[in-house]
Amino acid sequence: MIRFDNVYKTYRTGTDALRGVSFHIDDGEFVFVIGKSGSGKSTIIKLMTREEKPTEGVVYIDHFPVSRMSRTLIPVLRRHIGMIYQDFRLIESKNVFENIAFAGEIVGMPRKELIQTVDIVMSVVGLRHKAAAMPLELSGGEQQRVAIARAMVNDPRLILADEPTGNLDPMTSESIMALLEEINRNGTTVVVCTHDSNLVDRMQKRVIEISEGQICRDCKAGGYSGETTDSCLPEVTV
Repeated sequence: MIRFDNVYKTYRTGTDALRGVSFHIDDGEFVFVIGKSGSGKSTIIKLMTREEKPTEGVVYIDHFPVSRMSRTLIPVLRRHIGMIYQDFRLIESKNVFENIAFAGEIVGMPRKELIQTVDIVMSVVGLRHKAAAMPLELSGGEQQRVAIARAMVNDPRLILADEPTGNLDPMTSESIMALLEEINRNGTTVVVCTHDSNLVDRMQKRVIEISEGQICRDCKAGGYSGETTDSCLPEVTV
């Protein structure tokens, strides 16, 4: 599904964000990418969506080298990826239904199909009763649920979440992660970049830890911190 092959990323400022990163994520996996601020987590997300290109190495999604694709194909790639951000990124002038529908409108989904799809994803995230509400009338948790529903509209095979619980209280964070876990159980690959150690410890999913631009730990089922074991490799080869 996803493969990083000896990827380096150096920004114009001279910052080495990634230094020889290699890993692969299979279809249907749920993976946490963790590490301190500035470790390279967000760069990994940006390389998957082709917001950035690697300085060296190749990023593959479904065996296709997205790091080498032409600019004209980037919108096609992003239609198959659902993005969830820490700051929700909702359009304040649109209600819940309109915010969710916007993702389908961008790709030209037929109106009848779009209405049915939005109704389904609102039910999945528990917000059908909030369809006419405006973003500023919602709690932080509700706004993040709208963002998740929007990410689901195009039925993506991959959901990327960058600090999705960063602005939420612990109880709301748990409900958001439970929702992502449910989506994952239905076959969608989920990659979450996070600082939330409690959630990572509780969920015991695969953990890839980044430190100073390199992978220092890859655990099949681990917590936010821990010693290297048989299921925790110090580095990943492809």
